[in-house]
Order: sequence, then structure tokens, then C-alpha cells
Amino acid sequence: MNILLWHVHGSWTTAFVQGPHTYLVPVTPDRGPDGLGRARTFDWPDSVREIAPADLAATPVDVVLLQRPHEWPLAERWLGGRRLGRDVPAVYLEHNTPDGEVPRSRHPVADRDDVTLVHVTHFNRLFWDNGSTRTRVIEHGIVDPGHRYTGELPRAAVVVNDPVRRGRYTGTDLLVELAEAAPLDVFGMRTEALGAHLGLAADRCRTQDLPQAGLHAALAVRRLYLHPVRWTSLGLSLLEAMHLGMPVVALATTEAVEAVPPGAGTLSTRPEELARAARHYLDEPEAAREDGSRARRAALARYGLTRFLSDWEHLLTEVRS
Repeated sequence: MNILLWHVHGSWTTAFVQGPHTYLVPVTPDRGPDGLGRARTFDWPDSVREIAPADLAATPVDVVLLQRPHEWPLAERWLGGRRLGRDVPAVYLEHNTPDGEVPRSRHPVADRDDVTLVHVTHFNRLFWDNGSTRTRVIEHGIVDPGHRYTGELPRAAVVVNDPVRRGRYTGTDLLVELAEAAPLDVFGMRTEALGAHLGLAADRCRTQDLPQAGLHAALAVRRLYLHPVRWTSLGLSLLEAMHLGMPVVALATTEAVEAVPPGAGTLSTRPEELARAARHYLDEPEAAREDGSRARRAALARYGLTRFLSDWEHLLTEVRS
């Protein structure tokens, strides 16, 4: 089938487009937020086709996969007036936890009968008010990068975009205490000002922005993966690190408590306990290796690509019937 979706979340889309369909991604001359086209730093198959908005009205589309509220009217306009949920089946994929007054956060497609709402974690479904909208959970899937862990560098890896701007959401404030326990290598977009922002010496907080392939190689040589995020759905970089065979030290918040089982690392709401666990892995590389192997087995079992694609295939078949 032909599936129309926007390039919004590169890591998630990389897994989704491994399926058996044709994936139409809008591209505009400026390659802005609504027309990024194909990914440039992720490996996508040839079944992902760039398409100009002007060409969509004459293009057969079997399902529209929405990921942002404004995509609904945008899709109907670009599709030449075809109505989503009536003329073309629609699925709304929610990547994020709610923001603002969380217990009362109503989802943008709550109480609709013309769309299926899919959450990427059970935590998301629980915390969003979905109203009467037909709702499903399809947990993440990861293209397995392989068991590449060596842990030869006694440093903690962190992956986060915009850590200065996002602040407490991503646990940026916690990095000062954690950097005392383990020197940090922080990877992600707009991380270059992080060390100065936190007042950390250059050797305690190094930063770099890498494409996915380079990121996996860089993560695998660090001793542990540190995930200090307070409020997020479930960082795909955490699952990728587990696939690589890295032990995890993470805040026990949101869906991380489901993703990281006992023996795969340390989860706690106490930063001092996370610091203790990081020191342990620096001092005991064999323990880090053993816990990382358990983390990989757990990630493959729950977040493997085959299960992910199968779940989506069932849903896409269902919404078209």
C-alpha cells in the first residue's frame, strides 16, 4: 500500500519504513518542517519516495499516518480535498508525553471516530486523555545495530538534543552531580554550549553531534549509557544503547521502568544512586559487560523489529478493512 507520512522522527521512521509498503514523504524546495523529504543521516530503503505536495492530489494513497495536529488539514488540502477518516483511512501516531497540566491533558484527536490513535508507549496512553477515540499501543522497534559493545572508554554516554533549552525535562541539571561520578560524553544536536552552561571542565563534559551510524560506533566504546531524563515518552537512543549491549543507568521515570529490566542496569529516582551505579561500572568493567549483555537480550525480546513491523501490519490492515 501507499502510506503518506511526514519525516518528523528520524529514528522511529527508520524502523517503520523497513516494512513491505511504499512510503510517501513530502518534500518542499526549502526542505522545511513539512517537507524534509528523505532522511540524510539515516539509512532508508528505496521504498521511501519523496513526493512534491502538488503531486499528491493525483497520487493513490491508502493510509495517512499523522504525527502532528496541523497535518490533518494539510493532508486534506494536499490530497485534493479527500477527507481523512472517510475517503482515506487515517492513523495518528503520538510520540510524546503530554505537556502542561498533565493529568488533564486532552489529546488533539480525542473523541473522534474517524481516526485511530496509536501511542508508542503504555505510559503515553495512560497520561493522555484520549476520550472515546479508538486507541492502540504499538511499542517501539529498533533496527538492530548489532552487539558492538566494548566499553573500553571509562566514560558515560548521554544522548540528548537541546539539553540547555530543555533543561529539567531532560535532566540537564542532574549532569553536574553525575559528572562527578563519571566523565560524560554527550551526543546530540545543539549540545556545544552544555559544558559552559553547567560550569563543567572540558574533560568532564565533552559534546559531539553525530549521524546515527557514527553515534552507534561512539556509544559502543563508552562504559555505560546514562539516561537522566525526567519527562519523555521513551528515548529511542536508550533502546539503541541496549541493543548495542550497553549497561543502563537511568532515572526511574516514564516508560524507562518497563524498558530496563532488573540485571540490565540501575533505575532509581535518587541521583546519588545513579552516581553510585556509574562509579560501579567504571570500577568493574566485567560487571558492565554482563549487565549490558542482559540489556541487549531484553531489548531484542521486547523492542525487536519483527514484532514492531508485525504490529503495524495488523493495524494498517485493520484500518483499511
